[in-house]
Amino acid sequence: MQAQAVFFWIFAAALVASALAVVSARNPVHSVLFLILAFVDAAGLFLLMGAEFLGMILVVVYVGAVAVLFLFVVMLLDVDFAELKQGFVRYLPIGAVIALFVAGELGYVAVTWNGSPTPAAAAAPTGSLTNTAALGRVLYTHYFYFFQAAGMILLTAMIGAIVLTLRHKPGVKRQNIAAQVARTPATGVELRKVPSRAGL
Repeated sequence: MQAQAVFFWIFAAALVASALAVVSARNPVHSVLFLILAFVDAAGLFLLMGAEFLGMILVVVYVGAVAVLFLFVVMLLDVDFAELKQGFVRYLPIGAVIALFVAGELGYVAVTWNGSPTPAAAAAPTGSLTNTAALGRVLYTHYFYFFQAAGMILLTAMIGAIVLTLRHKPGVKRQNIAAQVARTPATGVELRKVPSRAGL
């Protein structure tokens, strides 16, 4: 229990520090890197609470896909961040009010929250199944059709987004696989008789 408390404070302190660094870093690439560190620290807290599935999903989905995608977008796009920061002073009062509300809510939760002495034991599932096995059994038995329907809806949305944003520009050569496969020596090779000492 002592080791669990020590690791909790380590992950919690690193999570708060990295979260503050995300919003205070001047370089957007550094902000994304601190965001990845915050996700990893949050995954460590989930593991300490016995929710290993949520921790692994946080690392695989958010760190492996979303945060890396943010990093690629920030690095590849030529964004003028000096122009984006010009309206910072104008929106500072509204941001300060929202920050005070959020701080008040977090303070209320911290004061009224009663922690369990053994969070890992409370979060553990009943029986011999782990969280991941129990969740997989529920998803692929009772909610199998809903799970597959959600996947089909996401696939349809992805195909629709590709179709709506695809633009064919005139004058751009594109590959035609059917025409390439149907080529014969008669259509693919042109024989010409060139006179002596004469070019094409």
